[in-house]
Amino acid sequence: MAEKVQQEVSHRERDDLNKAREQIMAIAQQAGIPLKQLILDGLQPRAGKVAVQYRNPDNASEQWTGRGRQPLWVRHWVESGKSIDLLRV
Repeated sequence: MAEKVQQEVSHRERDDLNKAREQIMAIAQQAGIPLKQLILDGLQPRAGKVAVQYRNPDNASEQWTGRGRQPLWVRHWVESGKSIDLLRV
């Protein structure tokens, strides 16, 4: 009995996957986008680096793009009461 239940679950999962695949293909076709392009474009890495937005005036090698967590030197700068705008490149 447990084997039949597992077979039924596998069969339903396969059916759900096939239905989802058909829906995706239909949407891509309606939008005029080849499915291969749709899939491959999502796998392409982003090109280029993000430009530096902030630089430590005391140590030019310390730079920050403004994305992610603030580096300690930026945090200390702001905590000392200085404006982060003074660090802009």
